[in-house]
Amino acid sequence: MFGAVLAFASAAFFGLNNATVRRGVLKSTVLQGMAITVPLGVPFFALFAALMGGYAAIANWSLAAWGWMSLAGVVHFVVGRYGNYRTTQALGATLSTPVQQLSILIALVMAYFVLGETVNSVNVFGILLVLLGPAVVMKQRKANTAAAKAKGFTPEYLPGFFWGLVCAVGYGSSPILISLGLGATGGLADSVGGVLVSYVAASLVVLALVIANGGPTYMRGMDKSSGKWFMISTVLVALSQLFRYLALAVAPISVVVPVQRLSVVFRILFNGMINRDHEVMDKWVITSIGLALLGVMALSLQTEATLTWLGVPNAWVIALSQPLF
Repeated sequence: MFGAVLAFASAAFFGLNNATVRRGVLKSTVLQGMAITVPLGVPFFALFAALMGGYAAIANWSLAAWGWMSLAGVVHFVVGRYGNYRTTQALGATLSTPVQQLSILIALVMAYFVLGETVNSVNVFGILLVLLGPAVVMKQRKANTAAAKAKGFTPEYLPGFFWGLVCAVGYGSSPILISLGLGATGGLADSVGGVLVSYVAASLVVLALVIANGGPTYMRGMDKSSGKWFMISTVLVALSQLFRYLALAVAPISVVVPVQRLSVVFRILFNGMINRDHEVMDKWVITSIGLALLGVMALSLQTEATLTWLGVPNAWVIALSQPLF
């Protein structure tokens, strides 16, 4: 229960963060945004680690644990976040949502090969729904483009879907890397220390990219209003990631991931409140997001327990829960 509450809090803060990022990337580059949101996350988690015993925990880590957590940071906070910002910039927060839900497919594939998990009939149904979400967006792209142009922006579907897939790879693979880093005995202190290690590793990569693009001169070109939105995003995403890592420390991925998918609902809610003049939110967009969300639930919920709770006959529960591969 505690893990589900932490994951719910993570989802809420992530949804609100997405709305603030959308405002930031309207007038500034993705890398400029990351140069603020990633390195400035380090002080937050340095404080959290001090308050929650994170430093003492990571002092006892193996070299492998340090490696997994550092890799998780680069994959999630650099690769995944860059993809997230770019697809949000190209499509808007709502249009980019269905393709970003492909992250659950990445997580499923990695869990199958790395952790030895299985896929059943309900999971296959979920895969089809997740794939159907982006398909609906593409089918309605003319109408979506017209609606977007009326609000002053033109969706870029090809780069948007490409970077959405990059985002899915980053966000989908990082939970597996975090779990490998925490191991079977990782607790809350290890989790807080882990997110600090992940942020530091990611920050080093981001700072190297900023230097390669001109350093201070490059950052001075950032729009001032965008800078304010990125600062707000820094706090929100730090809180989201803190609750995410804590949830993964006290609850299995099968519980944390489905609850975190509720960030989609919060994304629609907060973007409707903050970015209504910069987003497409017609019935087809909401439908595509809903299909992707249902697919994610079918993929990530515990099949047998869920079907039993829904009152499905026992014979069907057994049949649908059997591994296909």
